[in-house]
Amino acid sequence: MTLRYFRENGLLVLETDRLVLREQSPAAAAVLAEGGTAGLDWLDAAPGSGTQIAAKMVAMAAEAGAYLPGWGLFVIERAVDGTALGGIGFHGPSSEGTVEIGYDLTESARGAGWATDAVIALTGWTLRLPAVHTVLATTDPGNLPSQRVLLRAGFTRRADLDGLWAYELTDEPASARPGSPGAVR
Repeated sequence: MTLRYFRENGLLVLETDRLVLREQSPAAAAVLAEGGTAGLDWLDAAPGSGTQIAAKMVAMAAEAGAYLPGWGLFVIERAVDGTALGGIGFHGPSSEGTVEIGYDLTESARGAGWATDAVIALTGWTLRLPAVHTVLATTDPGNLPSQRVLLRAGFTRRADLDGLWAYELTDEPASARPGSPGAVR
């Protein structure tokens, strides 16, 4: 997986051959939080509930003056046509070297590897930041598809957190390491 990253209108964009992760501004997040499209062409006409919740977190952080660019919500788009498939992002900025991520896909996008690719791309970029050494993700114990995504992306299970299964990644996913076949560059 080759990863390119750049800024577009001041917002971070992470791009692979298959997908694009496009950071959402607080204004766009406020629209997504209400179930709006924010001008995007969504596979299932609108963002999923997890993306809406994450967008609300970004909008609330911005209202409180606590939003930090680059540490919010990214929309997952198909590279071939720009169709929005879901969201991925951070629960906030790095705290003591650890950052937590979450992700969500629209119903029709599930089961095709989009979430795995998005997690690999986001964590491959994140673990190169000097302020981050651990990426954390949690799932409900019964959410087997999400657990499989995390395991495919190289996460390992750790002690549960507040009744949720916790997973962590402390090194770039194998497919994201420079010098490996298909490495993120």
